[in-house]
Amino acid sequence: MATTWLRRGALFLGALLFLFPFYYMVIGSLQKDPDTSLAGAFPTGGFTFANYSAIDARIDLLGSLVNSGIFTGGVLLGTVVFGVLAGYALARLHFRGQGTLFAVMLLVQIVPFQLLIIPIYVMIVRYYGLADSYLGMIVPFAINSTAVFIFRQFFLQLPEELFSAARLDGASELRILWSVALPLAKPALLTAALLTFIGPWNEFLWPFLVTKDADMQPLAVSLANYMNTMAARAANPFGAILAGAVVLAAPAVALFVAFQRHFTASDLGSGVKG
Repeated sequence: MATTWLRRGALFLGALLFLFPFYYMVIGSLQKDPDTSLAGAFPTGGFTFANYSAIDARIDLLGSLVNSGIFTGGVLLGTVVFGVLAGYALARLHFRGQGTLFAVMLLVQIVPFQLLIIPIYVMIVRYYGLADSYLGMIVPFAINSTAVFIFRQFFLQLPEELFSAARLDGASELRILWSVALPLAKPALLTAALLTFIGPWNEFLWPFLVTKDADMQPLAVSLANYMNTMAARAANPFGAILAGAVVLAAPAVALFVAFQRHFTASDLGSGVKG
């Protein structure tokens, strides 16, 4: 019993340490007067939404959220569609060079996006003429090698008997993917979607390069511009910066809380007799 309580206490302490930065961010964004010390986490004064009102007065929060939704939604769609197709091909199809292709895909993951941003910018903006467009922001992120890896590893865990039985019934590979593999892949889909969501939602450099039109810039770009140019002139610069961080982080936290219970392993062998 004592060991159980000690384990629970350690887990509770770890949870508090993990949540404290988020708590401090929210509390700091609601303070009337800036307090950057540790005591600021336990304010004695009142709270205000003035920091959020200051952001909304400077940037179009609703329009920026819509732009972020379009940008992130397009990236998610491309990541899931191409990731599922590529992951299934690498896991269940057999063709010459399959191992080499997978090794190259793994090597791609170690190349930072920042190293490729100049050639990608030249290709997207100058060659394809996609400047000042949502498509120009989405295309470089539409295929995610991490998502491909997640789907490949998941499809490799599925029992071969499921695929053999479907092929004996005359099902095509696309039919097998749609009717056999995908219904079992909910944990992999949610994992890939959440990991992909965080990247484009917080991305501010690439959308800023593609378009300078404020009406098309996602929330991360608008908030970055606000924090760099206007937050210092706010009545409470510390609170204004934290308020911007809360606005940017809230959708990602809400998404994780809403779907975290679905991050469980499926019964992969449920369709196999015996």
